[in-house]
Amino acid sequence: MSKFLKSLIVFSALGLALPAMAGDGEKFGLGRTATPDEVAAWDIDVRPDGKGLPEGHGTVAEGEVLFTDNCAACHGDFGEGVGRWPVLAGGQGTLKDDRPEKTVGSYWPYLSTVYDYVRRAMPFGNARSMTNDEVYALTAYILYLNDIVTDEDFELSKENFTSIHLPNEANFIEDGRAEEPFNERKAEPCMSNCKDSAVEITMRARILDVTPGRANDDEGAGAGSVD
Repeated sequence: MSKFLKSLIVFSALGLALPAMAGDGEKFGLGRTATPDEVAAWDIDVRPDGKGLPEGHGTVAEGEVLFTDNCAACHGDFGEGVGRWPVLAGGQGTLKDDRPEKTVGSYWPYLSTVYDYVRRAMPFGNARSMTNDEVYALTAYILYLNDIVTDEDFELSKENFTSIHLPNEANFIEDGRAEEPFNERKAEPCMSNCKDSAVEITMRARILDVTPGRANDDEGAGAGSVD
């Protein structure tokens, strides 16, 4: 018997045995329980109510230096964005425009999102390299860029963090559609015999390619038309 066939038989036998072992409540002996330090290294989310914030503090002035050294290459000296990199500041009053600028000052709902993201993912290419104090300082400077705080000596810390509210916070509301009367009556979606009258075809596409053509383009002139 070939080695390949022997191996195939062994693995097949294991495959049949493993479900039985799992059903008997047996452990597979794979891996180990994560240590408290390992769990803590991943458990770094910060919530709007301040839960998860670490001890620390940082000023606007300290954040400006950090921003210049670590962030301005992509986000610009004043958060205006370089090229196609994200804009961080400005944009107030543009959310109803055709091309709104969704910045920390114009769109973001909670300061905790700023701190959490900077701490978790920035600077680009060197994430998790900053201390908690440095993240507080950068967050304070981003507030300053958006005129949410105006004092360069302002210090952001765990103690005063939740007292800062971003301008657009009130426009974020809980999704209550499930409790609306219309949806309460349709808790379970209809999957058959959902229409009282017979279903009728009211129009047909002339061609399969319905991408609009260019002006004076005979080939695309009829695109998207229906009978």
